[in-house]
Order: sequence, then C-alpha cells, then structure tokens
Amino acid sequence: MKDGVILINCSRGELVDTNALIEHLTSGKIGGVGLDVYENEEDFFLKDMSSSYKRDKNLSLLISMPNVIITSHQAFFTSEALHKIASDTCQNISEIFNSGECKNELK
Repeated sequence: MKDGVILINCSRGELVDTNALIEHLTSGKIGGVGLDVYENEEDFFLKDMSSSYKRDKNLSLLISMPNVIITSHQAFFTSEALHKIASDTCQNISEIFNSGECKNELK
C-alpha cells in the first residue's frame, strides 16, 4: 500500500492489530486512522470510567495522536435495534415480576 494511507475501521476491532497500527502511524506508513471499534472496546466503551484507574496503554496512545479519531461503536443505534432492545427489556421485566426469573439474566 502507498505511504500515508488513511485507514477506516467500522467493522470489528479485532481486524486491526493495534500494535502494528501504532507502529505504522508513527512511521508514516499510515497517515491517519478513523475507528469506531477497538479490539478491547468492551472493557472501556459504554462504561463510566471517570473514577477508574484501569487504562489501556495502546488506547491512551491512540487517543493522544493528532492523526487518529476514535468514537464508540454505534451500530446498535438504528430504529430496529433500539425497538428490539426496548422490547426485550420490557419482556425481561415482565418475566421477573411474573415468575421471579429471567431467561436473559446474566450469570
């Protein structure tokens, strides 16, 4: 690939080797990157981390780079997905009130 390419990943975080990405961003092989997914995102995105000391060094480095844009993955913000989330939540509440159990309960 040509030097200075722009990489966009809005698919799966695991498709990008973060260590290699940082190496190539630093060398200029990759000129910039836009990510709305990150390979370890479940530990850091969609959670309030304001009082936590848990940090990911690679994520912190990427965020600090001027040629990197990272947003949290928003794939589920469609009308259909939000309707399904609301419907499932109401079903779960109903199950808990009616039987004391919920088939979707996290163990």
